[in-house]
Amino acid sequence: MSHQINFDDSDEGKEVVDADGDTVGRVVSVEHGTAHVDPDPGITETVMSKLGWGDSDEETYILQEANVAEITDDEVRLDHL
Repeated sequence: MSHQINFDDSDEGKEVVDADGDTVGRVVSVEHGTAHVDPDPGITETVMSKLGWGDSDEETYILQEANVAEITDDEVRLDHL
Protein backbone atom coordinates (compact mmCIF):
# COMPACT_ATOMS: atom_id res chain seq x y z
CA MET A 1 0.00 0.00 0.00
CA SER A 2 1.30 3.42 -0.97
CA HIS A 3 1.71 6.08 1.70
CA GLN A 4 2.47 9.77 1.62
CA ILE A 5 5.39 11.02 3.70
CA ASN A 6 5.45 14.73 4.47
CA PHE A 7 8.55 16.17 6.11
CA ASP A 8 8.24 19.45 7.99
CA ASP A 9 10.30 21.56 10.38
CA SER A 10 9.24 19.40 13.35
CA ASP A 11 11.29 16.54 11.85
CA GLU A 12 14.58 18.45 12.22
CA GLY A 13 16.83 16.79 14.79
CA LYS A 14 15.14 13.39 14.60
CA GLU A 15 17.29 10.29 14.28
CA VAL A 16 16.95 8.30 11.07
CA VAL A 17 16.90 4.58 11.86
CA ASP A 18 16.77 1.50 9.68
CA ALA A 19 14.15 -1.25 10.00
CA ASP A 20 16.29 -2.89 12.74
CA GLY A 21 16.43 0.32 14.80
CA ASP A 22 20.07 1.10 14.00
CA THR A 23 20.84 4.79 13.55
CA VAL A 24 21.89 5.76 10.03
CA GLY A 25 21.84 9.53 10.51
CA ARG A 26 19.99 12.59 11.75
CA VAL A 27 17.68 15.02 9.96
CA VAL A 28 19.54 18.34 10.05
CA SER A 29 17.13 20.41 7.98
CA VAL A 30 13.88 20.27 6.06
CA GLU A 31 13.61 22.51 3.03
CA HIS A 32 10.44 22.64 0.92
CA GLY A 33 9.31 19.27 2.30
CA THR A 34 12.66 17.58 1.64
CA ALA A 35 14.65 16.11 4.54
CA HIS A 36 18.43 16.58 4.53
CA VAL A 37 20.29 13.98 6.59
CA ASP A 38 23.73 14.02 8.16
CA PRO A 39 24.79 10.35 7.95
CA ASP A 40 26.11 8.49 10.96
CA PRO A 41 29.90 8.06 10.64
CA GLY A 42 29.49 4.28 11.02
CA ILE A 43 27.02 3.87 8.16
CA THR A 44 28.24 1.39 5.58
CA GLU A 45 28.74 2.08 1.90
CA THR A 46 26.12 -0.59 1.15
CA VAL A 47 23.44 1.22 3.15
CA MET A 48 24.44 4.54 1.60
CA SER A 49 24.15 3.02 -1.85
CA LYS A 50 20.70 1.59 -1.10
CA LEU A 51 19.58 5.05 0.03
CA GLY A 52 20.89 6.58 -3.19
CA TRP A 53 23.56 8.52 -1.33
CA GLY A 54 26.65 8.79 -3.52
CA ASP A 55 30.10 10.00 -2.62
CA SER A 56 30.85 10.06 1.07
CA ASP A 57 32.36 13.57 0.85
CA GLU A 58 28.92 15.21 0.97
CA GLU A 59 27.92 16.80 4.27
CA THR A 60 24.21 15.99 4.01
CA TYR A 61 22.04 13.82 1.79
CA ILE A 62 18.44 14.01 0.67
CA LEU A 63 16.23 11.35 2.19
CA GLN A 64 13.89 9.92 -0.44
CA GLU A 65 10.33 9.55 0.84
CA ALA A 66 10.10 6.12 -0.86
CA ASN A 67 12.65 4.80 1.67
CA VAL A 68 10.63 5.94 4.72
CA ALA A 69 8.23 3.59 6.51
CA GLU A 70 7.01 6.09 9.10
CA ILE A 71 7.77 9.26 10.99
CA THR A 72 7.20 9.16 14.75
CA ASP A 73 7.56 11.85 17.41
CA ASP A 74 11.19 10.81 17.94
CA GLU A 75 12.54 9.28 14.74
CA VAL A 76 12.27 8.66 11.03
CA ARG A 77 12.07 4.91 10.47
CA LEU A 78 13.25 3.55 7.13
CA ASP A 79 11.60 0.76 5.19
CA HIS A 80 13.56 -2.45 4.65
CA LEU A 81 16.45 -1.59 2.34
